[in-house]
Amino acid sequence: MLEPLGVDEATFAVYHVLLSHPDSTPERIAALVNRSVPEVHELMDNLRKLELLVPTWTNPEAEHAVHPRVGLSSLAERRRAQLNHLLGELKEAEASAEVIAEQYNELLTARSSGDVEVLKGRANASRRIEELALKARESFWVLAPAHVEDVIQLTDNSPDFALLERGIKIKTVYLQSMAASRQALEYAAKMHRLGCEIRATPTLPMRLLIVDRELAIMPMDPENPSAGAVIHRTPAVVAVATALFDAYWARGTEMFDPDDREDDTPLTPHEAEVLRLLAGGAKDEQVARLLGISLRTARRITANLSDRLDAASRFELGVAAAKRGWV
Repeated sequence: MLEPLGVDEATFAVYHVLLSHPDSTPERIAALVNRSVPEVHELMDNLRKLELLVPTWTNPEAEHAVHPRVGLSSLAERRRAQLNHLLGELKEAEASAEVIAEQYNELLTARSSGDVEVLKGRANASRRIEELALKARESFWVLAPAHVEDVIQLTDNSPDFALLERGIKIKTVYLQSMAASRQALEYAAKMHRLGCEIRATPTLPMRLLIVDRELAIMPMDPENPSAGAVIHRTPAVVAVATALFDAYWARGTEMFDPDDREDDTPLTPHEAEVLRLLAGGAKDEQVARLLGISLRTARRITANLSDRLDAASRFELGVAAAKRGWV
């Protein structure tokens, strides 16, 4: 019933006990809800995160469950604000995609004008894109909503390396999900060392390449990468494509800081294992259980690593750790 607010059945059961029996110990709660004491501690941590279990004003060492009318209403407001923010971003992305789609549809009917080049099939598109990249004079910008495998296969012999070595300015926006792959991050780190500017966002509308701000390369069918690509040279289309790239570049997160320096202090065994588990997508609760440590200890280790690497999020922590070869 309260799952949309982040309060599952188990969490609500503990919350209900704390409301009806304020002085209950974790052991007493465990008996009442038929769960283990460690599980009760995790559920109480969840209540604290939801601000439904807070320190008592008169005694900071003690805690009390917030009245449902206050706590749940406040939680609902926070959830509503988060959803409204996400809906706003979605509307912006949809509007940008609609502009691109309209211009795209109009120009598909004018293939004979010379301003549009249709490349059927992935192989044809890849060969032509490499040819155009070799002719780039100044810049090569990319929105890359690719699967991790699409990035990894270029690690050892990427044509992007040749572009950077001859001074072409490359700016690339990846999906944040690529941080889950060590190989993908190593590839991005190598690109960064060669001079590529790299950012990441949670979502991207489609693959987009812009060469010298003179031509834009888009998929023939965004849902079917093997269908091929379309090259647009019309100034209006290139301008719209550039605006779309700029919008996602502006909202992207820098993956690498030019001022980052290697930290030679060795990791402790627990730190190394926590990083490995986090890189694999484990949550704090899973890390604590797998390592046989308390949830508080697991979170403290993560917080210390984040401070050490100056990471403000799990995503940034994964990027920084991969750059140093720690995961």
